[in-house]
Amino acid sequence: MTSHSKRAKAHSTAPLRKADVRNIFYGLMLAMFLSALNQTIVATALPTIGRELGNFENLSWVIIAYLLSSTVVSPLYGKLSDIHGRRAMMLVAIGLFIAGSAASAAAPNMALLIAGRTLQGIGGGGIVPLVQTTIADMVTPRERGRYQAYMGTSWIVAGVGGPALGGLIADHLPWSVIFWLNVPLGLLAALLTHHSMKRLPRHDRRHQLDIVGAALMIAAATLFLIALTSGGTRVPWLSPTILVLVAASLALGAALVWWLRQAPEPFLPLEVLKNPVMRMGTAATSCALGAVLGLTVYLPLYFQVVHKLSAVDAGLALIPIVVMTVPGSMLSGRSMMHLRRYKVSAIAGGIIAIAAVAAMVRWPAMPLYGVVIAVTLIGFGVGTVYPVATVSIQNAVPMHQVGTATGAMNFFRALASTLAVAVMGAILLAGLGATPERGAGVELMLESAGALGLDVAWIFRWVFVAADAFLVLALLAIVLMEERPLHGPAAKAPPVSPEAPPAPAE
Repeated sequence: MTSHSKRAKAHSTAPLRKADVRNIFYGLMLAMFLSALNQTIVATALPTIGRELGNFENLSWVIIAYLLSSTVVSPLYGKLSDIHGRRAMMLVAIGLFIAGSAASAAAPNMALLIAGRTLQGIGGGGIVPLVQTTIADMVTPRERGRYQAYMGTSWIVAGVGGPALGGLIADHLPWSVIFWLNVPLGLLAALLTHHSMKRLPRHDRRHQLDIVGAALMIAAATLFLIALTSGGTRVPWLSPTILVLVAASLALGAALVWWLRQAPEPFLPLEVLKNPVMRMGTAATSCALGAVLGLTVYLPLYFQVVHKLSAVDAGLALIPIVVMTVPGSMLSGRSMMHLRRYKVSAIAGGIIAIAAVAAMVRWPAMPLYGVVIAVTLIGFGVGTVYPVATVSIQNAVPMHQVGTATGAMNFFRALASTLAVAVMGAILLAGLGATPERGAGVELMLESAGALGLDVAWIFRWVFVAADAFLVLALLAIVLMEERPLHGPAAKAPPVSPEAPPAPAE
């Protein structure tokens, strides 16, 4: 064994001190905040951007371009981090995010802004799975849920402050400041990552990157996402365009399945995809996030039309569903440190969320205070699902496949979330008896329906039914997910050792 390999081995097996864990975690929190802020700060500035660039027709692609690119690259980062290490790939992700932000800020027209957002998404799509995977490298599975939950504070700050900051910048400063703001924050996150993650344990194992499998997956997912984001908004759902996109996506998906069975080291290893914990955990977190994201998209319209709130007040009424996921995650994460039957928190939380949405189904025109209580319970209940599903998946695969499994989970979760939003949107449009491509947006249709005396609350009732169906599927997946023992010390154990072996994979 060479001196270099001896040093590498010593580095990969040296236990992390508490100070090391703390320093790495701070860097990860800043990176996660950067990703979360980018998703909340842009939306409120879109009208200003469209007006100054003189292009409202393609304005939605400022959001869609980031969604597409960040979704399709997430499993790629997971695999690459298993090959080249978390630190190297995190620096690449942050670097691409900074470059995309600068390109977006300097864009003189809509086409270049969309191109910059695509590059930004290619970088940002790696941050979330890499943060989750790095936490898996730092601490043992039993402690992991607590750290995953603490990371949710980044989403709280971004979820509450991002829209207000975006609106403030759009009203008083050039819109490009929204993107320039990412540059110093990104450089600081890269600096912290560069220094703090040097001591992160490595789980090196020789890998080959499956270029063909990656290309097939990216192509299939891109066509599917374009179909979901275009159907019902730009073209009818049953138009030849959507049918061709879906057919091509299914054909590429079939080719990917065939290739995964043939490749010597497939991009998504079959043993990971066949793992029952991976399947059920991914289904649980995907359906739960899909329900919440769909409600987050359509509840502001519900507040404005049914309860006659202003746009600002509707945004404020939505805050509980974002903020309360963190207390739910923290409770669930801490319970995993002490309970052998650690799924109980997620099961209880799922039941609470289902009951809260069911109340909105039963009384869609309930008083505003009742809706706020309901969305608070939904956020709390769904929050309990995330750490249990994520940690269970990471606990069920070997350490050299944690990055791949985490990236795949985030990929399927993004697809399911987009599908949930599309389903709820289709239900809302069907209830209105109209389609946007025939003349008006959803907001105008809802206002017209209210003016005509239609029961708009009843229309939203079926949107709530769809959200509850996704939550029921999430609960069912949690119940069916195998509860494997979590390795690692209890809450008051000595310093963290990264070498605790994972539960045996199927």
